[in-house]
Amino acid sequence: MDKTSEPDPIQSTAAVPDDIPVALRDTAEAPTKPKVSGKVLLGGLAALIMTALSIGGLVALQLQQSSRARSEPEESPSPVAQVSPPSPSPTGNTLLGHFRYAVAPLSELVPVTSDGGIKLRKAAAQAYREMEAAARQSGVVLAPISGFRSVDDQNYLFFGKKAERGQVASERAKVSAPPGYSEHHTGYAIDIGDANVPATNLSPDFDKTSAFRWLQANAAFYSFELSFPKGNKQGVSYEPWHWRYTGDSHSLETFYKARTVK
Repeated sequence: MDKTSEPDPIQSTAAVPDDIPVALRDTAEAPTKPKVSGKVLLGGLAALIMTALSIGGLVALQLQQSSRARSEPEESPSPVAQVSPPSPSPTGNTLLGHFRYAVAPLSELVPVTSDGGIKLRKAAAQAYREMEAAARQSGVVLAPISGFRSVDDQNYLFFGKKAERGQVASERAKVSAPPGYSEHHTGYAIDIGDANVPATNLSPDFDKTSAFRWLQANAAFYSFELSFPKGNKQGVSYEPWHWRYTGDSHSLETFYKARTVK
C-alpha cells in the first residue's frame, strides 16, 4: 500500500490498548488532569483480570505437576545398580566347628561334688544336684566327670593332647574344642558318667548305660540338653556324656546367641 494513503494518526480516534487515547496523548498542554474514560477503565480491569487468571493458571499447573510427581512411584534402580549384601561369614565366631564363649566369673561358680573339684554356675549346679537326686531314687547313679574349665585347662586338653597323639588341629577339634571355644568355659556344661559302669566314661558306649537312658528321658525336666548328638551340624564327634544347662535367660542366650553370626 502507498504510504500517502495511510490514515493520519492525529485524525484517528482508536484507543491504544492499555494506554491513553491518541488524541489526548498528543495534546501538549492540559489545564486539568484528564478524566479516565469508561472504556479505558474497563480495558485496564480486563487486563488485570486476564493477568490474574494467567498467574492462577500457572500456579495450578505447578501444583498439579508437583502432586503428580509425589503420587508417581519412583523408578526402581536397574538390576545392574542393585548390590546384594554379602552373606555373613561365620569365621569370626567359630573355629573348627566350635563357637566362641565367654569364660564364667569364678564368683558365679559353686561345687557340685563334695570335694569341690567340679563346679558349675549357681543355677546349673542347683539343677544338676536335683537331677542327680532324682536319678538316684530311680536306682541310677550319675557321676559328674568335668564341669567348668578355664582357658588354661582347655589349652592343655587341645594343644597338649593334640601333640601327644600326633593329631592335626581339625582332627583334634572333633573331640576337644580349642581354648576359648569350649562350652565348659560357660559354667553351664557338664560331662556325666554312670557310676555303676565307669568304663564307659567319656566314651560313645555311655549311650548303652542306664544313666544315659535315664538322662534321655528326664534331663529336660531339669533344663539339661545333649550338646553334641549324632550327626550334629557342628561336625563334632558324638558325645552322649556332654550335657548343657539352658534353664534361664542367660544360659539360653549363651548357647543360642552364639549361633548368630556377628
